[in-house]
Amino acid sequence: MNTTEVFLIAMTIIFTLPYLIWRVGRTDYYAPLVVVQIMTGILLGPGVLGRAFPDYYSFVFTPAVVQSLNGIAWWAVMLFVMIAGIELDLKKAWAHRRESSITAGLALGTPLLFGCLAAAILMLDDGWMGPRALTWQFILGVGMACAVTALPILILLMEKLDVLRQPIGQRILRYASLDDIAIWGVLALILMDWERVGKQLAFLIAFAVAGYAFRQLMMRLNERDRWYVALIWLALCSFGADWAGLHFMVGAFLAGAIIEAEWFNQEKMDLMRHHVLLVIMPVFFLSTGLRTNWALGGEAVFVGAALLLFASIAGKLLGIRLAGKILKWQPGEASIIGWLLQTKALIMIIFANILLDKQIITSEAFTALLLMAVASTMLTVPVVAPKLARMKEIIFRSN
Repeated sequence: MNTTEVFLIAMTIIFTLPYLIWRVGRTDYYAPLVVVQIMTGILLGPGVLGRAFPDYYSFVFTPAVVQSLNGIAWWAVMLFVMIAGIELDLKKAWAHRRESSITAGLALGTPLLFGCLAAAILMLDDGWMGPRALTWQFILGVGMACAVTALPILILLMEKLDVLRQPIGQRILRYASLDDIAIWGVLALILMDWERVGKQLAFLIAFAVAGYAFRQLMMRLNERDRWYVALIWLALCSFGADWAGLHFMVGAFLAGAIIEAEWFNQEKMDLMRHHVLLVIMPVFFLSTGLRTNWALGGEAVFVGAALLLFASIAGKLLGIRLAGKILKWQPGEASIIGWLLQTKALIMIIFANILLDKQIITSEAFTALLLMAVASTMLTVPVVAPKLARMKEIIFRSN
């Protein structure tokens, strides 16, 4: 078979297998389709399919096919990260700045501390830190991975729970938005290349100047034209960031962060996010699965994932509980907010992909982080749904 035919076989597998697992297995309550797609990507990777059926794996996932899939995956994740940047709502966060800053600060800082401690424990054994990482980069990178909240997936889960447009949903979005900015800021710090600091400074200056001109242009365009111009802006910002050594996903986030959500119809933006998830993000999940590695042994990877999962959830819940005491929330409110904010999935996987690309973590550490992200996301709805059913009055609290 030629490369095109094998590529189409791979695409058929990518879309068929997770859909069948999700639909036939009726996993939607504890594992939405997006989570099943991530898990399927792991199963189709070298650690599972490649080990069980090496001939089939090498036949389908040839270097040429993988290269083609990677190109689709890059554009998919750039679109997704830009949408995450657009959905940041800093105006509402500023309007409730005391409550938002306290909650967001503790929601990020406490799991970051726990994650850094977990990273320090992992460093007691070889095989977790990447060959180009400094110790502080590895510890801070893994710590931040434990602190991440996946804003786009959080939105999907809150839609499922019917709280997205309610006051509690809007509060949680404010907290997650502030943390998103901090997460990408810390990532830029981790990726800072002091040998290329001139390039990176030049990119940031150029971005500020071009960003001002871009905003002026967008305000003068009709909505239909804004969609096309936003995609051009995305490609340019991603190129600039990657050229400067910051990684193209940092540029994609910056591209979206300076775009105002009100420039677009909210329903169309929601549809855009859903369509990106449906049409092209499954390719990213597969390409992510192809990067998993169990060379340290499955047991060590699972132990590492369990340690990171504990650090992530315990840190997030403790931080939100402290915020609840300071802000005098109702009993049980902090638990609901904490469990929703510990959702990981896509943004953490994207974050970990960047760390792997820059050789700050190894494939084994990446696999442990991926397993942690899947587990944390699968826990969210089963834990939160019963709590919301018992405490319906919390849904309508605005602060």
